[in-house]
Amino acid sequence: MGARTQKMGLLGAISYIIGMIVGSGIFITPSTIYRQVHSVGLSLVIWIVSALIAMLGSFCYIEMGTSIRMSGGDFAYLCFMKWYPLAFAFMSIGCIINYPATLAIQAETFAEYIMKGFDVEMDPTSTFWTRKFLGFAIIFLLLFMNFFSLKTFVQKFSIAASISKILTTLLIIGTGFYFLIFKNGTSHFAEPFANSNWNPGVIVTALFAGLYSYDGWDILNFGLEEIDQPRRTMPMALIFGMSGIAIIYVAMNVSYFAVLDAGTFNSSQAVAIDFANTALHQARWVMPLLVGILMVGTLNSTMFSASRYLQAVARARMIPSFISCLNPICDSPRSALFVHVCIAIAISFIGDLDNLINYVAFAQWSQRAFTMAALVWIRFRHWEVHPEKIRMPIVMPIFFCFVCTSLIVINTIDDFSSAAVGIGIILGGFIFFMLFVFEKAFPRFQWYRNLTERMNGRK
Repeated sequence: MGARTQKMGLLGAISYIIGMIVGSGIFITPSTIYRQVHSVGLSLVIWIVSALIAMLGSFCYIEMGTSIRMSGGDFAYLCFMKWYPLAFAFMSIGCIINYPATLAIQAETFAEYIMKGFDVEMDPTSTFWTRKFLGFAIIFLLLFMNFFSLKTFVQKFSIAASISKILTTLLIIGTGFYFLIFKNGTSHFAEPFANSNWNPGVIVTALFAGLYSYDGWDILNFGLEEIDQPRRTMPMALIFGMSGIAIIYVAMNVSYFAVLDAGTFNSSQAVAIDFANTALHQARWVMPLLVGILMVGTLNSTMFSASRYLQAVARARMIPSFISCLNPICDSPRSALFVHVCIAIAISFIGDLDNLINYVAFAQWSQRAFTMAALVWIRFRHWEVHPEKIRMPIVMPIFFCFVCTSLIVINTIDDFSSAAVGIGIILGGFIFFMLFVFEKAFPRFQWYRNLTERMNGRK
């Protein structure tokens, strides 16, 4: 495949990081973390530690991205190591479950907040289908937009969406700090660590919730071939993007605690809405509309990373190769975009998507642990990689691999049933690879080999 002609610059890269990370998590997760740890101080510590872990991971992935200049993220790196069964197993989770389910949840969240903003009330059946149609409408609108040039159109939309996200968060921060300074909203901060729950399993569960809100820091690795000067752009985008998001997240949590009492915070299902009801009074309808609009940027970033993931897998001939096709004029992976959206719409009719994503969170962190193991192996074995790579201190990938492994082990002990489902899905992908993808699996079934070779463009 020739070099990609449509490249994103620094502002575009920062906007995609902000677009991917700043989503519904920061408006919902704070109460989840507080219910786990039972104190303001420990909640803020969890947010800070989650930011540090995410930044550590992002710097390790900078080295991977600048060393192995291929799109596809972890899949590309595991294939570089020739760990094809692992790459396929994790890919089957990411492309078939995680990303489509995430897109479906984000679309439904968009629809739900828009309906709340306009105070729409209907019977349950009408509400269900209205949410579906609103969600599908925004998905197809973004799909159409992503069919065109990244540099001249999609990147500009991503920058505008990220600016709207920042303005929304600044509204919350400004209101919260007004209460903190002028309305004596300091009662939560008198004894910040009172009643803290220091149980390791509880803290890890809270960390998973915090890391979920920071998730998406590896988005640039999925579309690396579309980044202009990755050696310069990737580190600068991650430094500005991640540090800015960390500051915003901590400031938003301080604002929440300045306005809401402990009882409301503990029982809240959507902190931002309760915050608006308490602080904005007659203007409280603005918040759900802003959150809904904010979700559009998140949907766009999810669609970007998922389509590049699918396109990389198809290029490796592990799924039908027509999915890897690029439009010759605007360089857009239109086939991958369309397939991703179709899977997301189909999976949106499955019952509890949140539980499904919880099951595959185990697999996601397992994949990152293997990617870091690959990076350490490359460093110690002195494998030849791109000459313009960025080298991080070797202790960073080793420590991040240890962090990923520790999170996996503690979470498995604390919630074995969810981890068991995740392990089962990984094993299922591995078995599927050995049966239907591995070239030497069933040589006696010539009809099947002929069929797969034609589907994957090998003949």
